[in-house]
Amino acid sequence: MKTGQDTLMLKKTERTNVQDGSPALFSVFHSVFFLFLLLLPAACLSEDEFTLSPADVLAFSRDTVQLDTIISGRPTKTETLTVYNRANRALHIGSVRLAKGAVSPFSVNVDGQSLDGGTASDFEIAAADSLIVFLMCHAPEMDRDEPVEVADELIFTLESGVQQTVLLRASSQDVVRMDHVVIENDTLLGAPRPYLITDSLVVAPGARLTVAPGAQFYFHAGATLVVRGTLDVCGTMERPVVFRGDRLENMFSGQPYDRIPGQWSGVVIASESFGNRMENCDLHSSVFGIRVDSAATDCEKLRIENSIIHNTSRDGLSVRHAKIFVGNTQITNAGGNCVTLRGGETEFVHCTIARFYYFTGGSGVALDFANFDGSAVLPLKTRFANCIVTGFQSDELMGSRADDENAEFDYRFENCLLNTPETDDENIVRCLWDEGDSAREKNFTPDFDLARLLFNFGLRSTSPAVGQADPEITSRYYPLDRLGRNRLAGEGPDMGCYQHVPALD
Repeated sequence: MKTGQDTLMLKKTERTNVQDGSPALFSVFHSVFFLFLLLLPAACLSEDEFTLSPADVLAFSRDTVQLDTIISGRPTKTETLTVYNRANRALHIGSVRLAKGAVSPFSVNVDGQSLDGGTASDFEIAAADSLIVFLMCHAPEMDRDEPVEVADELIFTLESGVQQTVLLRASSQDVVRMDHVVIENDTLLGAPRPYLITDSLVVAPGARLTVAPGAQFYFHAGATLVVRGTLDVCGTMERPVVFRGDRLENMFSGQPYDRIPGQWSGVVIASESFGNRMENCDLHSSVFGIRVDSAATDCEKLRIENSIIHNTSRDGLSVRHAKIFVGNTQITNAGGNCVTLRGGETEFVHCTIARFYYFTGGSGVALDFANFDGSAVLPLKTRFANCIVTGFQSDELMGSRADDENAEFDYRFENCLLNTPETDDENIVRCLWDEGDSAREKNFTPDFDLARLLFNFGLRSTSPAVGQADPEITSRYYPLDRLGRNRLAGEGPDMGCYQHVPALD
């Protein structure tokens, strides 16, 4: 322990050393002392430099922080709130607290300080300065089928006594969690609340999974639906069955993750699976849409009707040597091909197959069919009737034949609008050619909203597809379009899965 005299002697010695010829040490001492004098006013603002006027208040980047719909029991991504001081003197914030305190579902960090127990105190904002508030929500499960509003208030109390409030809002959705689930017996999945698939949902051989109208499946990144038994999706026009990713929030303002491809893997119909049906389903924003593996073609493997496969980073529908039927269905915006056929026996009636993929890295066409896959020769028989095949590119239809001339390569297009150079191919009958200088997206209305990634494939009155479908085929297969509108009234049926509505023009 040093005495007062020891301290004085030490200071004197240090001063002597400086005087005895240490210019470098003197320079360092001078710089540190000068920096200390500069920082002192900033670190210790006097009371006179703070305003206590009730007229001087905080401003906020928003008065309500509305978080997206969230899955109960899982935290949201972090949101930010900026707090401004627009007064000409500093403001002192006595406290920031959550109205619900420690039981609030919201977690808040103000300028690097967490609101432990729901409150924190003593914040300063210099004149014309700001601070950042970070927020997230972790709502508990409430055993409710419908989304439940989650709310709280973030209350700022100034030294002047003024209180200001920012509202915190979110919507919490309970889910049925399915982790590593294998359906081994006949099962019905209803629609009380969404199903969260964290890994893969597998339908085992011999088992049938029936999906009721209105059911929703949220797949985590990388999760897949694998069907080795039988899948029967029984959606309706009013209550479709939805297959989508589990990111419910926005990537950024106004842009939901749900409009971004690659959010989950997709659906696999395995080789041993037959008799599958997907009626009125909406499958979107996956890596691939539906992949149908090789099988015998004497039995129908998959039937898709009145459905949507949209916004995939790879192929939308990929079929390898199998028998399938697709009707009144929209297959659009794939990073690969919207439809890939490698052999098999396939039929498409009143389908809209359109590739307007807006993300970088995509390479494909609307329709690619061939009677081989690598070195394997796969006999092909395919038919398209009353369909639209189009996209951004000048040629969206590719057909390739194997070198083996004896391999079956049977294709036919009837009353279709095709985005490919005009040809006199005898397998293409009563078709129209969607080519020329005009933008092919002008077939559809309203215009695509590329900024928000919104695409509507209803027909515009000026589209050549309007009124050009074969009414006999329409009567036999789909007198109503995918949305239940009568195709046979008025000027006749349109190509594709949507009947033109003049009012929409």
